[in-house]
Amino acid sequence: MCGIIGILGHHEVAPLLVEALKRLEYRGYDSAGIATVSKGVLDRRRAVGKLVHLSDLLVHEPLAGRLGIGHTRWATHGAATTGNAHPHRSGPVAVVHNGIIENFRDLREELAEAGITPETQTDTETVALLTRMHMERGMGPHAAAIATLHKLEGAFALLWIFEGEDNLMIAARKGSPLAIGHGEGEMFVGSDAIALSPFTDRITYLEEGDYAFVTRAGVEIFDQAGVVVHRGETKVDRSATQVEKAGYKHFMAKEIAEQPVVLGDALRHYLTLDGVNLPPELDFSSIERLTLVACGTAFYACSVAKYWFETLAGIPCEIDVASEFRYREPPMPIQSYALFVSQSGETADTLAALRYCAGKVAKTVAVVNVPSSSIAREADLALPILAGVEVGVASTKAFTCQLLALAVMALKAGRDRGHLTKVQFDGHLDTLRAMPGLMNAALTTADDIAKLAEQLAEAQDILFLGRGPMYPLALEGALKLKEISYIHAEGYASGELKHGPIALIDRTVPVIVMAPHDKLFDKTVSNMQEVMARHGKVLLVTDGKGVASAAEGTWAHLRMPEVAEPFAPLLYALPAQLLAYYTAIAKGTDVDQPRNLAKSVTVE
Repeated sequence: MCGIIGILGHHEVAPLLVEALKRLEYRGYDSAGIATVSKGVLDRRRAVGKLVHLSDLLVHEPLAGRLGIGHTRWATHGAATTGNAHPHRSGPVAVVHNGIIENFRDLREELAEAGITPETQTDTETVALLTRMHMERGMGPHAAAIATLHKLEGAFALLWIFEGEDNLMIAARKGSPLAIGHGEGEMFVGSDAIALSPFTDRITYLEEGDYAFVTRAGVEIFDQAGVVVHRGETKVDRSATQVEKAGYKHFMAKEIAEQPVVLGDALRHYLTLDGVNLPPELDFSSIERLTLVACGTAFYACSVAKYWFETLAGIPCEIDVASEFRYREPPMPIQSYALFVSQSGETADTLAALRYCAGKVAKTVAVVNVPSSSIAREADLALPILAGVEVGVASTKAFTCQLLALAVMALKAGRDRGHLTKVQFDGHLDTLRAMPGLMNAALTTADDIAKLAEQLAEAQDILFLGRGPMYPLALEGALKLKEISYIHAEGYASGELKHGPIALIDRTVPVIVMAPHDKLFDKTVSNMQEVMARHGKVLLVTDGKGVASAAEGTWAHLRMPEVAEPFAPLLYALPAQLLAYYTAIAKGTDVDQPRNLAKSVTVE
């Protein structure tokens, strides 16, 4: 969600702050701003909309200073207005914030009793007002920030600067991530390593409850008890944080096209000549149940994996949306594993679910794209998906890499439990090894999909159908389409069609059927025929055998390469993504930064 950057440097920071904020655009935002301290004077600039509006403002109203903070805001409390944009200022204090201050209403009452009235609708302004109040009562910046922290409830990453202080930033985190970057006589603070990578490859991650005093000489970190602590430096591969489009019109197009390559990289990491490369302590032989928890696209990856773990390994699986899981407080058998899937590794609800399961199960396992993330650090085991930086808000390559990591785990579970013979196991490994080549073939349908998308873009409603592990893929296809084209789309299990959704079918509702020629193909085709009998407009996505036996009478079809069961979702994710992408292009929507959405959801 919101992006934070802070710089204590040798040079004018305003252009550097804006450039760093551009690297955080992928997180999603609807306003932006910066504040600086120059010769002791604190000042700020804010603008609604894209960063270009802030850049334009700075041309006419420049900000000087070698110390500054910046922010991209995704609105929670209060509309997207200039007044509600960050940084928030009260007297000598300016603050940027990612997260939610849950008790801000109670704090406002306390401030009102002190005669201090807020000027915005935001919860963040409360932090600036409290800090100012403490300073007016005689506290210095350090003590005032600490006193403010002690009053806050909720999840937050915070960064303060102060008038008259040209060499001080104060940072704090609880729930939301925050990283400190080390330079030569310079220091940096950011939401993640992507924002900091142009400046440094030496990163220190604040732990839960930490706060830090940052000067050009370095950083002093305290834990939530106020005790000075040492947090080690991490050397970041700056090439792994590149966010260039590489000649593509959109990041999403680039990331769709990268999938054969990144999946190949992940395969080389996870597969050996005769087996799989997973931690030996990840032993499924005596596990009674798996619980898979995630949000959004990652939840659909878990939904596919449920089929794999149950059919390949015979392990009962429960999947749950993270925001529901933690509040129903489910009983967790000690002989179970809990798996948490998150691209960013910072998803607030998924992190909270992980913390709920800690100590209740045999192991917690994280499947993440950011090995240094909070979820990765707090889980007993962390498996990287190796997708590389994903900038497009609608997840593509991260989804298929999540599927691969889960598939490899399911195969290991099958061998650990004797559910798969050596021949079956090796056959499945061969299917996975062939996947990058199959994906390359699937990408050649892009031109055909672009033509079909011109007509799909005219629809008000679109349905996706699938059976077995293709049912979650239908859900994911519908999610992708609605995320970036804003067309209402729903995914259904094919067999559920006659239990209600068939009432929606007419000539104006395209129905996209995801149906590889597998053991469930004939059942899916029967449901497809029910649609066609009611003049439904069917787009059949299948392989050569499926085209030969069932394409007649459909509106259109897309031919996929043949893929062995049960790993078709890895391949069929690509046409689902391309359909969403080209439909959004046809509608002229913002593909990489769709309205109201954020890449990294770090608040509940």
